[in-house]
Amino acid sequence: MVSQQQEGTAPSPKKVVKILSKGMKLTGKVTNITEFGAFVDIGVGRDGLVHISELRKPGEEQGFVVDIGDEVTVWIKSLDRERNRISLTMHEPPRRKLKDLEPGMILEGKVTRLVPYGAFVDIGLRRDGMVHITEMAQGYVRDPGDMLTVGDVVQVKVLEVDRKKRRVALSMKDLPVENETEEDEEEVLPTTMELAFKQAMARQESKRQLAKKKKEARRSLEDEREDIITRTLRMHREQVG
Repeated sequence: MVSQQQEGTAPSPKKVVKILSKGMKLTGKVTNITEFGAFVDIGVGRDGLVHISELRKPGEEQGFVVDIGDEVTVWIKSLDRERNRISLTMHEPPRRKLKDLEPGMILEGKVTRLVPYGAFVDIGLRRDGMVHITEMAQGYVRDPGDMLTVGDVVQVKVLEVDRKKRRVALSMKDLPVENETEEDEEEVLPTTMELAFKQAMARQESKRQLAKKKKEARRSLEDEREDIITRTLRMHREQVG
């Protein structure tokens, strides 16, 4: 709520309304509900009105249902300073405008709803964009729930913008690959000098192993000869004796 001044110096509602501005975020309490909307006390001495159309999510018949006494977050939609009227909304103002979107743009969004044929993604517009199930992956996707869950933050590409129907078709396929991956792969590859050094070390090790085997073979042959001579001399002494 907008803070009040100390008791005895509180300004009139008209003066307080003048300090408000379109798009301002406020908190308030629902004071009354009528057939055309809900009145919310935002602490300025004059309740603001959330029209019935602003109490529901776009494209849904239900949502944002409120009761008297509920604490709610609202944004100022419009101000009539002459009549001292405040129009409120419970929809956060869009971060982007539909006219600014173009096919091919890469955006980040949050999954808000899953349906059998795809997923709705909040990309900062008043209306969520749509990722059709065929645009979730390169291969076959049986169920959107196999790929996404509500609340996931994903990157999407704008496929088509229908400004007349205010619809945005999105895709999760063919997104650009991060440059960091390519750089990491390049860093792993050895240089020509490193390859030559490794090959030289390998040849040297091969020669060392071959020399070791030859030395062991010679030693084995010498041991065998010495053993033959020793046995021959022993047999000769036994015959003489």
